[in-house]
Amino acid sequence: MQPLPQKEIEQWLGEHAGWRQEGEGLARDLQFPDFSAAWAFMGHVADCAEAQDHHPNWYNVYNTVQIRLSSHDANGITVRDFRLAASIDEYLANQEFHNLPATPFRG
Repeated sequence: MQPLPQKEIEQWLGEHAGWRQEGEGLARDLQFPDFSAAWAFMGHVADCAEAQDHHPNWYNVYNTVQIRLSSHDANGITVRDFRLAASIDEYLANQEFHNLPATPFRG
């Protein structure tokens, strides 16, 4: 699988608020009302990741989650990253959360 062209990545990012490009991947930092909500989010993403056979890098402290998506075997962003990000967006559409400003990844 090949990384997507930068123009396609930028177009996708323009249609998906909260996501940004960070190096060779997609990034999003989230804050939930409490630890239980953050953990439920991570559980949902884990199920999606298993179903799609594409797993995120992430870091969690209490009610915050940093998530990074990248296709390491392609050295960049591929449709697999977009697919998992879209699954995440679907879940978040019905949840209480805030997007956080970009923060250094601790994972």
